[in-house]
Amino acid sequence: MGRPKSNNVQINISIPMEWKKELENIARIYSVEEGKTITFLDLMRRGIQEKYQLGEQNDEQET
Repeated sequence: MGRPKSNNVQINISIPMEWKKELENIARIYSVEEGKTITFLDLMRRGIQEKYQLGEQNDEQET
């Protein structure tokens, strides 16, 4: 049985190490508040989604 098709694409970006550290700290706080693991990548996705008012896509976000 193969993997289900997804509309997601993977991209590679570079961010300053300080940004990553800050985002990881914020992600820890959100994880406690929401009662589930939030990663710095989740925060980046949320930020982009909110800033540009993009629609919900839940293909592979729930783990």
